[in-house]
Amino acid sequence: MQVGRALISVFDKTGLDLFARGLNDLGIEIVASGGTAAYVAELGIAVVPVEELTDVPELLGGRVKTLHPGIHAGILARRGREADLDQLREHGIRTFDLVCVNLYPFQSVTGRRNVREEEAVEMIDIGGPALLRAAAKNFLDVVPVCEPARYGELLDLLAAGGVDLDLRRRLAAEAFAHTAAYEASIATWFADVETFPPQVLLSLERQTGLPYGENPHQRAAYYSEAGVRRHLLSRVEQLNGKPLSFNNLNDLDAARALAREFALPTCVIVKHANPCGCGVAATIEEAYEKALAADPVSAYGGVIALNRRVSAELAARLGEHFVEVLIAPDYEEEALAALRRKEALRVLADRERRGPVPGDRDYRRVLGGFLVQDADTEVDDREGMEVVAGEAPDERLWGDLLFAWRVAKHVASNAIVVARDLQTLGIGAGQMSRVDAVRLALGKAAEHGHDAAGAVLASDAFFPFADGPRLALDAGVTAVVQPGGSRRDEEVVEAVREAGATMVFTSRRHFRH
Repeated sequence: MQVGRALISVFDKTGLDLFARGLNDLGIEIVASGGTAAYVAELGIAVVPVEELTDVPELLGGRVKTLHPGIHAGILARRGREADLDQLREHGIRTFDLVCVNLYPFQSVTGRRNVREEEAVEMIDIGGPALLRAAAKNFLDVVPVCEPARYGELLDLLAAGGVDLDLRRRLAAEAFAHTAAYEASIATWFADVETFPPQVLLSLERQTGLPYGENPHQRAAYYSEAGVRRHLLSRVEQLNGKPLSFNNLNDLDAARALAREFALPTCVIVKHANPCGCGVAATIEEAYEKALAADPVSAYGGVIALNRRVSAELAARLGEHFVEVLIAPDYEEEALAALRRKEALRVLADRERRGPVPGDRDYRRVLGGFLVQDADTEVDDREGMEVVAGEAPDERLWGDLLFAWRVAKHVASNAIVVARDLQTLGIGAGQMSRVDAVRLALGKAAEHGHDAAGAVLASDAFFPFADGPRLALDAGVTAVVQPGGSRRDEEVVEAVREAGATMVFTSRRHFRH
């Protein structure tokens, strides 16, 4: 299909200079609206302002520019229908063969903190979506364009003879997806006053393709929610290694979420979306040694998240082990050089400093829909917790209890964490029985030479019976933190009291399925 006349109306002028010049060089007439026409004219390129076709100037401060039959009839006319063409001739309207539109930046404006409602409302584009949808509807005769990334490709095709039907159909799909995402972001913004509105519209943008999914026979890609302030890979730069995989990203999400719980130097090692080791210390080197020593067997092939710069010394230690993914805020030059000697090691620099946003939602895919809930992003502290057995913890013990409790929040339920001196000693994850989770955590600790004497234990949910705490107490655990709320709380508390140990109720559960 040849193009003789193009309509351009864009907010984002990225690449427009090259595109407009390319169209002009090909002898294609350019019609443009408002600011776009002024921009093209400043480039020294011939352009016809929209108002010359509508005989009406921009109205209402620019709210009305292109909403006119002289524009939309030229887009929607079916070239194969003589009746359509007769009507165009009757009213002196010419057709458009290409329509290039992108929309007001509603998502970026409303993504800012404390944006005023009137400012957000003015970023709701009316004419742009109408133009784009009209062009996409008539893809048999019109080339719809909404992505600047397409400009170069289209200029090459137009110079070579035209744009084929298959590409026009794909461009139409892009256009409708573009306008649908835009409308979804507006609907979401308006519905934000309701906790859980009758309809939730998810709009996703592909960030990257993935080699495969959870298993090699599954295709996969990574998508972020359109318009979000931050996502898993926002402000993350890959400095080395193979492309990230589906499982890498899943584990990376788990590792970063746990690392965010702590302000002190912290290392988190994750396998299969569960932490197998976590350490907090005075230095990041010491934190890594703690996390690795917690379960060095499970750490093999893990994803490691650090919240401090990686030194040459630490890089040397990391190089002694098989690591799938390493993420840290920064790397010393010598450290990065050492890590790059392992060609497959995925090294990521995390420069994202924005934290979770109040009101973030968690979506879990189930058959035919989603379970939607508030994200469990709050960091728990001792305020609101209650000592129900034993003496009040001193500062060291409080530190261990809070450390174990925050780690347990990121372990699959049923979850048990045994810890001491800000180091996990054993983790029991994803067990169907809580007492089995205790056995697993204690067994993992013993397997790697960790004595539970003087350790603490955290449980993500209440103990329904006293058997779990008794196993831990018999192994030497001296303090337990759990939500409480069981019918047998008094029985559980009494078992701890009889052992001369301490128990703290958090009154908050942290299931993670």
